[in-house]
Amino acid sequence: MITLSGQLAIRTIHGRNGDFNVGRLATSIGEFVIKNAELDQYREGKYEGDFVITEIRPSTYNTSGRMVIEIRAHLGGMTLSTIDPLSSDEANRLSPQEVDPIDEEAQAPVPAATAPAEAEDDREANDPLVDTTPFGAAVPSKPAKPVSQDDDVTLFGPLWPLGDVVKLDATVDRRLLRQQRDRLGALGYEFAPLSQDWHRLTA
Repeated sequence: MITLSGQLAIRTIHGRNGDFNVGRLATSIGEFVIKNAELDQYREGKYEGDFVITEIRPSTYNTSGRMVIEIRAHLGGMTLSTIDPLSSDEANRLSPQEVDPIDEEAQAPVPAATAPAEAEDDREANDPLVDTTPFGAAVPSKPAKPVSQDDDVTLFGPLWPLGDVVKLDATVDRRLLRQQRDRLGALGYEFAPLSQDWHRLTA
């Protein structure tokens, strides 16, 4: 585990599982891809500070008929000092074709007993960039139902009832963390990057 000063550039991507963030950390020893779940709470921008790196490893994933190899670092924590907006050039360096970490984690190797045609079908079904909806078929939309307090109790678990300041647990499932993030925004909270928690906005 090492602590390095650097700049973390975060870009927001609109995926089928909701908005998610990818980051690129520039340090004195190199640049690393960051895909920690807690990044999904942040706004797009450049964040200067000190970063605790617990692991550095190569990582690969397949997308759009190509294999991507990247050097990924896992953050154990960070202390941020300044925030700036991303320039268009900086945003373009963070590829908009990134695979959502939820889809990446869901990809599993095909069992050896699977027939080749079935294996190809499975790969296409798991590829987040392949639309498997039959041509001309209407995608059913689920009617939005009002959110009740019981739903919030279930969603936030031990964090409920919510106080004026809420610190989300980034070790929970990524999908749950995004639902909590979106719900806090709807309830009138705003994320404070420097303190890394959510604050209730006063009217």
